[in-house]
Amino acid sequence: MELKAKRHPLNPILSPNPNHLWESRFVFNCAVAKKNGLFHMLYRAQGEDMVSRIGYAVSVDGIKFNRLEEPVFTPKSQYELYGVEDPRVTEIDGKFYMLYTAYSPYGVRISMASTKDFIQWERFGVVIPDIDNKDAALFPEKVNGRYVMFHRIEPDMYLAFSDDLIHWDDFVSIASPRKGYWDNLKIGVGAPPIKLEEGWLVLYHGVEDTKRPIYRLGFMLLDLKDPTKVVKRSEEPILEPEEDWEIFGGVPNVVFSDAIVEHNGEYYIYYGAADNFIALATVSIEDVIKWIKI
Repeated sequence: MELKAKRHPLNPILSPNPNHLWESRFVFNCAVAKKNGLFHMLYRAQGEDMVSRIGYAVSVDGIKFNRLEEPVFTPKSQYELYGVEDPRVTEIDGKFYMLYTAYSPYGVRISMASTKDFIQWERFGVVIPDIDNKDAALFPEKVNGRYVMFHRIEPDMYLAFSDDLIHWDDFVSIASPRKGYWDNLKIGVGAPPIKLEEGWLVLYHGVEDTKRPIYRLGFMLLDLKDPTKVVKRSEEPILEPEEDWEIFGGVPNVVFSDAIVEHNGEYYIYYGAADNFIALATVSIEDVIKWIKI
């Protein structure tokens, strides 16, 4: 059994706003957290200066979002001169931690901030220094007494471990591109993992090495007690570029997700489409469990 996600008929659910200079060209690659009956979205946006900033939008149904006129998170340091990119949000002990990519002449660096209201932020800065790195997401709880983070040192997916969320070590490659598959060039985590009885469910993206690389989405299942062990991995992608607005855009042939949310018996997968728009696809939780158990 291979899973396939279904696109929502109202896609794309968020588009650039020509009236806001900071998000007039592209909106894409968003984090979404569901809390107290609301869907809170933090999304990457670019305007005429092509500097990435992070905007905020809120929804009661996870489909129709209302956004603020100004970004809630903007570049502040020398490591963020070109932008703050691709947020992923995890709730830990009542606080939301956002891992994001800081982009500057120094390269790309994993950085972190936290918030309780998605508007006011405490910044921790770069948390994995001195190496180009991205695609970072936190586990929602400690595993074997330590915090766990996904990250990507190209082309593999890695885990790192920490006692305080600031200092990270024990980098372990857990998955690599697969020759002859849809993810044969490079891979990286999509959303923070979801804890199930069967293991850690991980949405990830894979890139195929073609003339114009294609970004697709799939699932992994990691061992519950030892998440460095991959139990299962999608043979076929659950979502790939098919619509014109996923094939043509700022970066063509891309579906790229930073967010998966459980809602009404389904997983809501929010994804950036060709670095132009934000869209929504869904897959039933029942089908995911069936796929795991086969």
